Amino acid sequence: MEETVGLLWHRLITRAAGGHFPKAAVKLKEIEKVAGVFFRALGGDPGLRVAAATADAHGARRSLLQRIAGADERLARGRMDIATLRLPPAIDALPELALNRDLYLWLAALAAGHADGRDAPARDAAAAAEAALAPLPAQPFDAAATRELRENQRATLRALRRWPGIETRYRRLVDAVIAQRPRLDKLPPAEAERERLLRQALHAPGSVAALPALPPKARATQPVLLWLSDFRGAGPGGLTGMGSGGEAGEAGTSKPGRDSSQQAHRVERQQDAPEKHGMIIPFRAESLLSVAEFIKVKRSTDDEPDDNAADAAANLEQLAITRDGERVASKVRFDLDLPSAAEDDVVLGEGIPLPEWDYRKNLLREDHVRLLELTPAAHDPRAAPCPLPAHLRRTARTLHRQFAALTPGRRWLKAQTDGSELDLDAVVRAATDRAIGHHPSEQLYLSLEKRERDLACLALADLSLSTDTWISSEARVIDVIRDSLLLFGEALLATGDRFALCGFSSVKRSNVRFHRLKDFDQRFDDRARGRIMAIKPGYYTRLGAAIRRATQVLEKESAARRILLILSDGKPNDLDLYDGRYGIEDTRVAVVEARNRGVVPFCVTIDREGASYLPHLFGPAGFAVIRQPDELPARLPMFYAQLTR
Repeated sequence: MEETVGLLWHRLITRAAGGHFPKAAVKLKEIEKVAGVFFRALGGDPGLRVAAATADAHGARRSLLQRIAGADERLARGRMDIATLRLPPAIDALPELALNRDLYLWLAALAAGHADGRDAPARDAAAAAEAALAPLPAQPFDAAATRELRENQRATLRALRRWPGIETRYRRLVDAVIAQRPRLDKLPPAEAERERLLRQALHAPGSVAALPALPPKARATQPVLLWLSDFRGAGPGGLTGMGSGGEAGEAGTSKPGRDSSQQAHRVERQQDAPEKHGMIIPFRAESLLSVAEFIKVKRSTDDEPDDNAADAAANLEQLAITRDGERVASKVRFDLDLPSAAEDDVVLGEGIPLPEWDYRKNLLREDHVRLLELTPAAHDPRAAPCPLPAHLRRTARTLHRQFAALTPGRRWLKAQTDGSELDLDAVVRAATDRAIGHHPSEQLYLSLEKRERDLACLALADLSLSTDTWISSEARVIDVIRDSLLLFGEALLATGDRFALCGFSSVKRSNVRFHRLKDFDQRFDDRARGRIMAIKPGYYTRLGAAIRRATQVLEKESAARRILLILSDGKPNDLDLYDGRYGIEDTRVAVVEARNRGVVPFCVTIDREGASYLPHLFGPAGFAVIRQPDELPARLPMFYAQLTR
């Protein structure tokens, strides 16, 4: 009964407090892809992902009903850092659905306008926006608020000058946002003056030079929904690095299928765990406390996950991270998973040094990665020679017939200077030319020629730990990859093309494992099938290093067309810094390097979220996403046929 009454009271008082229009609400997950495409189409950084922003306390003046209801104490605002464009999880501040949707698109355009500067029109718009800003006044002003004011005015001017078509939407949004802001006659003089200047900056961007400082007892100004609250690392005027105010949840860390709006938190790094004072027990009406709750006792860390941890974290405004000296068993298991030398595959050579791209420093780190080539041990029973599994033979026969049609046949070349037979048409024409006094042609023979496909392909399979995931009650991802490589080899046997099969995984930059399953000079026989059947889930996905090594292998082939076919099930990641945008940017640079060396990379993935980052890595036509993983074995040879047609 108490919960029912409390829920009814909460709904009533929240509705009475106003300031929101639930029926016109637009959620980020509904427009996330559209906003991302819009941001990149306007010239925004293609490496930035779109994610939810945190709701932070703003300290602005609220009405009596809002204070009673506990509403609008925190507000989620758009911001842009070095790796992410963060937008509010939901927008319901404007009365119309179209206005709330346009507000999302305007924030994306504002972010693109701030960071854009790669071509001449963008530089001209940036220079014009800089010149239009009012100069800073001589009298004292609020430095932090003025910086945000000037950055947003500059970004607004750039966006409106570069893309005049969005000005109509911007003006409509300005009128709607100002209508929801506090009335000037209801504010104290100092706050009213700040509010007046903000409205002027919205109507005429660039006309306001600075915001005056507020008296000690004045409240903060209500945040402007049309502006971004931060431009960390977004350009020359932004801050660099994440610092202690960045959000947790770098790209690549969120789990598929989970609502991204619940992932963002403000984080703060603390050097030491806070001490608890056992003799001070403050009174809280909602709980009864004991002395033990205020004594810092060193307890063992529980390795079992807390089922309520995610719900508890979602209710926190800020997460504090500190080192408490405890070691969790899961950290040790990373090392325990490494097999002993007697049980591991055979390492070929001392390791190959490879570079790696550090996008934060805009630097290619030479010899930063150590790649180890491996092959299954001779005594490994899993790598014993074996025929094609029975459940793949029917599909293999079908692929063999289809790919046999790609094999170039023998054909007669007419009008040749030398050949095995006479070309009757050429002989008749020569006789006619001689009879009428013309010089006859000497190309009188037919030549039987056999054309061959001048290409080489290397199939590179992701063997990371995520491939141990079950996709059905009968098969795991690694089983699908194993079947795909087997059928791929059977299909290419019919064409006679030169091909190699490799796999990779990694454990930090010093141990990138590159498995040689079949080289170009080896036959695809029962021994090669045995090595494929022996593959197992590895560790992590340092994709950039694997692409660089595969490119080196392909460079040694003299074929006119060299194809790198990549099988993946997720984003690049590793235990060290190789996560999020770092791994994505290194992979993108590795792909560009491969193309510059004449290699054609193409990625086939079963990651349903792949469309959000693969265009940045491989281009719009350089990848394919397979929604049903069990279709990969049959479709992989078809992708190869399309690439080589």
